[in-house]
Amino acid sequence: MSDTGHTNATDWAGPAHGLLSGRSVLVTAAAGTGIGFSTARRAAEEGARVAISDRHERRLAESVDELERLTGTRPLGVPCDVTDQVQLDHLMDTVAAEFGGIDVLVNNAGLGGTAAVQDMTDDQWDSVLSVTLTSTFKATRSVLRHMIPAGKGVIVNNASVIGWRAQKGQAHYAAAKAGVMALTRCSALDVAEHGIRVNAVSPSIALHAHLAKVTSDELLAQLAAQEAFGRAATPWEIANVIVFLASDYSSYMTGEVVSVSSQHP
Repeated sequence: MSDTGHTNATDWAGPAHGLLSGRSVLVTAAAGTGIGFSTARRAAEEGARVAISDRHERRLAESVDELERLTGTRPLGVPCDVTDQVQLDHLMDTVAAEFGGIDVLVNNAGLGGTAAVQDMTDDQWDSVLSVTLTSTFKATRSVLRHMIPAGKGVIVNNASVIGWRAQKGQAHYAAAKAGVMALTRCSALDVAEHGIRVNAVSPSIALHAHLAKVTSDELLAQLAAQEAFGRAATPWEIANVIVFLASDYSSYMTGEVVSVSSQHP
């Protein structure tokens, strides 16, 4: 087993323990190489029946094939634009019908960007808030149509340490992630009486191939240097915490935002 401070953590996910055996898990925005894909893979390895969604149909299909190759089980793939309530309702209904319900929803969708607040356009603000915050609300509302009658369920949202701290050029993304944190805390109280838990993870930087393509080496190095271990997290290291929050190991936790970073208040 490698120490979490070692750079070879990239290649380590840890042994499976059947934490999600028999559960149905839906992960949004799970196509590609990031946290969503790693969470879907980890959930499958932990015994879950997995569904993934993404608005990019080609990448979604490729990810379904790759997850089957890696885990030996084929996930359900459902195309979905998480900003569209009709598509979200279709996604939830399709997964619930296929699996006989939805035990866990991981709200992973998010959209970034960089713009100084004085130069930011309405479209830049609206698009980041729509994908990152409003879609989390809409997906939560949609899945609760299935979880509340069942009297059980877990929702895990993907927040960010930027919801706690300031970063130049990130007013829209920081506002959206702070909103995800507040939504997590408040919705947890709304649905506790129905046996449903709502928590969030708050990563800083989780390095994967797509992020490396769209982010400068200078910024990646700067963000990594701010971390206690002097490196970025791997998607696996975030996925493992998401699986913990989805499992019965966190049965008394709700309304919590768990930092997966040394950068928190």
